[in-house]
Amino acid sequence: MQTILKGTGQEVIISPDHPTVIIGERINPTGRKVFSAELQAGDLSRIPQDAVAQVRAGAAVLDVNVGAAGVDEVRLLPLAVQMVQEVVDVPVCIDSPNPEALAAALKVVKGRALVNSVNGEEARLRAVLPIVAEYGAAVIGLCMDDDGIPTDPEARVAIAEKILQRAEAVGIKPQDVIIDPLVLTIGADHRAVLTTLTTASMIRTALGSNLTAGASNASHGMPERELLNTVFLTGLIQAGVNAPICNPLKNALAVRAADLMLGRDEMGMNYIMTFRQHQQQQTGG
Repeated sequence: MQTILKGTGQEVIISPDHPTVIIGERINPTGRKVFSAELQAGDLSRIPQDAVAQVRAGAAVLDVNVGAAGVDEVRLLPLAVQMVQEVVDVPVCIDSPNPEALAAALKVVKGRALVNSVNGEEARLRAVLPIVAEYGAAVIGLCMDDDGIPTDPEARVAIAEKILQRAEAVGIKPQDVIIDPLVLTIGADHRAVLTTLTTASMIRTALGSNLTAGASNASHGMPERELLNTVFLTGLIQAGVNAPICNPLKNALAVRAADLMLGRDEMGMNYIMTFRQHQQQQTGG
């Protein structure tokens, strides 16, 4: 199953038969107080540099989120998308809970975007899926519904099936729905990561869907977060997550290492290239 996204110059294929696609998470005010304050002041100047840095580090798709408190997303999200596409040629992942903002951004996007996201809540399905279908985008489907986030993998898989069915009913093909098994913090539930990994594996086996996950979500509140994120990423990739949302400046080499160890990198060329890029960045080359 292939999900095809397009930027201004790059086409990206997400598929079990291809190397893992990194979706760069950095253009997001969550946990970034300075960036959040800038967005509240209408200052988007940080966005181009974040976009370029992530692509240089190995991101093939860039998540774009301007959802800080008090921000007019309907106005700023399209501007942010345009700024990203002026400096890099990779596809964008348009990230907002606001359907009006999603539509405004999709109107200006060049290529074929990914929408982040829809879930199994009835109101969300009715609001977002028609927009995704209208603009011919792909969409991330979160394994939660009106009852919240299930604690057992089987219930999450059932929600994924529901999202796929509802998407197909409005003309969105199954390959254009990337499922997110959802990642909860390990600090609140020591079995949270195991639940995510089990869910991902079950979805890949039962539904064949491409998968994403916010890798850094699991480590919130814990020491040595980057160590935990790296370990978790390798587990996610082995479980079938082939388009993780992560920080390429920190995690790209770990992703390429996982691909190498799982036989997805002939002669280790992607790993070696990423290693050399990181060396150059560290030495200022």
